[in-house]
Amino acid sequence: MSYEGWILLTGSLVGISCSIIGCFLILRKMAMLADAISHTVLLGIVAAFLISQSLDGAAMFIGALCAGLLTAFFVQLLSAKGVQSDAAIGVVFTFLFAVGVILLTLYGGNVHLDVNHALMGEITFVPLDIVQIGGVTLGPKAVWMLGFALVVNLLLIGLFYKEFKITSFDPQMAMSLGIPVLLIHYLQMGMLSMTTVASFDSVGAILVVAMLIVPPAAAYLLTEKLSHMLVISGLIGVLSAVSGYYAAVLMNISIAGAMASAAGVIFSLVFLFSPSQGYVIKLLVRRKSSQQLQEKRS
Repeated sequence: MSYEGWILLTGSLVGISCSIIGCFLILRKMAMLADAISHTVLLGIVAAFLISQSLDGAAMFIGALCAGLLTAFFVQLLSAKGVQSDAAIGVVFTFLFAVGVILLTLYGGNVHLDVNHALMGEITFVPLDIVQIGGVTLGPKAVWMLGFALVVNLLLIGLFYKEFKITSFDPQMAMSLGIPVLLIHYLQMGMLSMTTVASFDSVGAILVVAMLIVPPAAAYLLTEKLSHMLVISGLIGVLSAVSGYYAAVLMNISIAGAMASAAGVIFSLVFLFSPSQGYVIKLLVRRKSSQQLQEKRS
């Protein structure tokens, strides 16, 4: 595959992996938790490096997974104690991310990890970090990590689709049916953490947050069925990645930033022109109804 092809594949995998787990966050009104975890995984990554003295992918996965679950646990704990959920997310997010930055500054100066790299990423370097086994080149490491995260997410969604669906729409009903709501919550947070760290090094936190929130939010305006929402959000994620890449090449700007901006543009178009929820469509329907009412009165 060409250099450009690997970048497009990486961006598309990020778009699909993040958007499908983001659908459940949108439905549960927990979108900002994605922002929190996508930043607090930095603490897990730094802690994993300090313990293992290695940037091996397995150590990074475990560290980020623990940091994501720790974030979800503290947010859940504060919420249960009466703290508003948005305030709980803000407190936990800023504290754990700040601790990660401090540890990175103190002990991570001699490695390629840094705050700017973590936030923005550099997808153009993805094709250079390849996996080789027995002298055979198998492609970029980021593609394998993202592919693994996507396969795991799809398997878990397939296995627990009913549980995910019920807990997303009606947690009280799920509890009455005997579904372990808290276990499902932490399972989803684990999926989110895994997906985030798989995307973290190649594209950075900004694009991860954009893909976790924007495509699912756009899909939410286009359909009322969860299965359709998952597919549509994945397609929007791919479209954002591809269109953003070519826009970045054309204007010579940040690829990750252009992909995130493309997702925002697509959401804006959906927000305005969605057949059922579009702002412009609602205005036209309202104006047509008003005209029909005036004609009846006259």
